[in-house]
Amino acid sequence: MPKSSSQSKSEIKLPRFRDAALVERRNLKMARSIHAYVRGNTAKYYDWLKQAEISSIPQGPAIWICGDCHTGNLGPVANAKGQIDIEIRDLDQTVIGNPANDLIRLGLSLATAVRSSDLPGVITAKMIESLYAGYVHALERNGRLSQKLEHPLLIQTVMKKAVKRTWKCLAEERLSGLEPEITLGKKFWPLLKKEQSEIDLVFERPELQDLVTMIGKRDEDAKLRVLDSAYWVKGCSSLGLLRYIVLIDSMDGKVQRGKGLCLMDLKEATKALAPRYSDAPMPKDNALRIVEGARHLSPYLGERMRVSKFLDTSVFIRELLPQDLKLEIEGMGEQEAQNLAFYLAFVVGRAHVRQMDDVARNSWIKELKRNQSKTIDAPFWLWRSIVELISVHEAGYLNHCRLYALSHEK
Repeated sequence: MPKSSSQSKSEIKLPRFRDAALVERRNLKMARSIHAYVRGNTAKYYDWLKQAEISSIPQGPAIWICGDCHTGNLGPVANAKGQIDIEIRDLDQTVIGNPANDLIRLGLSLATAVRSSDLPGVITAKMIESLYAGYVHALERNGRLSQKLEHPLLIQTVMKKAVKRTWKCLAEERLSGLEPEITLGKKFWPLLKKEQSEIDLVFERPELQDLVTMIGKRDEDAKLRVLDSAYWVKGCSSLGLLRYIVLIDSMDGKVQRGKGLCLMDLKEATKALAPRYSDAPMPKDNALRIVEGARHLSPYLGERMRVSKFLDTSVFIRELLPQDLKLEIEGMGEQEAQNLAFYLAFVVGRAHVRQMDDVARNSWIKELKRNQSKTIDAPFWLWRSIVELISVHEAGYLNHCRLYALSHEK
């Protein structure tokens, strides 16, 4: 059973108090900044999309899109062999739909990060130009970044950090040390008995055995053993979904100083809010949809994911690797904002273009360039969409603070 520290006992929520505690935590987290509010409110983005005049937004080829393409959902991801690249790292909302939706959503996220960094409004305009240029660059070069272009400083820094990270780094963050147990507290809460029993059953399945042994040089014949598990309080938009962290022994009880341990992330799959193309064939099971989208958009991550059932709920499972990191980008300078917009748009464009043949790719480039603006080096539909979304989310954010942050202080 997980242990609890004396400092964190007040933060532990028993299963019957989970829902109320998660709602409160989500609301307070979203009140921290407009950037945090945008990251945690996918629904508001698609509410706007339904109500907006979208006739000018181009309709791209039917490909898998992220569906929730904000900056926090991009970052370093490792594959089973230990290679690392910047990829989309959260695919809960993935569908076969309009790739323009990813570009607009990323632009909104970057624009709010610019505002949170106290940069002048003209930088938002330049950022949108860079966003568009980076995306088109990926399409025109078929996913290959020009050698003349340097990675932004933030990307260089986070990649260096990812390369240096070891199991010890992950254990200190998630386990509070190398001991084979999970410490209950702010991040991890106790389980119901039926949840504990179901987790044991899930990791007896052959497909999960394969998922664990594919990483590194683990013994394919070793019997997996669940050492510990807990409810995982993580993220913002995902709060309220079933989420568990599971500590596994992959060496038949021969674990020494962390060697042979692995941490698994088990997460509920829910219906996507992102609009799909109605005639596009997709798996009906939400976990299968998420894993299939991940394999198309983020191959490093997709190969490390499996689907299962958990208490009659569809879930997807992956191993947590120390190299997997998310981007934290508030506090940017003016040039860094533009460089980052170009590069992240390139990453998204690369994920899109690998699904297109030359005919679809050239047609999409032509469609993107059709409505160029006379005052900004980006299509007017992209500029207008991001500006409208900033306005809508700014108002929503202030109302959110009024309702939740002020009442919490009282």
